[in-house]
Amino acid sequence: MSYSKVVTEGVVTECLPNSTFIVMVNSNNKRKLLCHLSGKMRINYIRILQGDKVKIEFYSNDFTKGRIIYRLK
Repeated sequence: MSYSKVVTEGVVTECLPNSTFIVMVNSNNKRKLLCHLSGKMRINYIRILQGDKVKIEFYSNDFTKGRIIYRLK
């Protein structure tokens, strides 16, 4: 079984320890995901703050966890 990755945009609402964040994906549904930073963002020391717009990816079978892959300007 292969699951497809879904890439979408969201807003960081809360910063947690160990490079994890709570991201609100849809303003309509108020869906929140627990996300961690991707490896490239950790290596390049890209900082994420509350209120930043980010691009996240998650698998189609699990809508509770995701990974931050890009910080939008």
